Amino acid sequence: MEGTIGEALKEFLKKSKLKSGVQALQIKDVWEEIMGRTIARYTDKIEIINSTLFIHTSVAPLKNELIYQKAKIIERVNEALGEKSINEVVVK
Repeated sequence: MEGTIGEALKEFLKKSKLKSGVQALQIKDVWEEIMGRTIARYTDKIEIINSTLFIHTSVAPLKNELIYQKAKIIERVNEALGEKSINEVVVK
């Protein structure tokens, strides 16, 4: 078997259902950096299901802002993950 353990792990995650969970953790780690401190502070939960990023917030004006910025969020998150993993954003 050739390659590094890291490469093997990436390949495993690519094929497994764990990938979205791992990506959600990666996004949580950089969410403030991607979206700014204020948005990060009022975001209750972030999760990825299939290729959809779900953003939960109880702040109505923030919901509107996030809905308005969907394309930018997709672009920034995919850039942070290093691949085009997110195709849709749902704000709840």
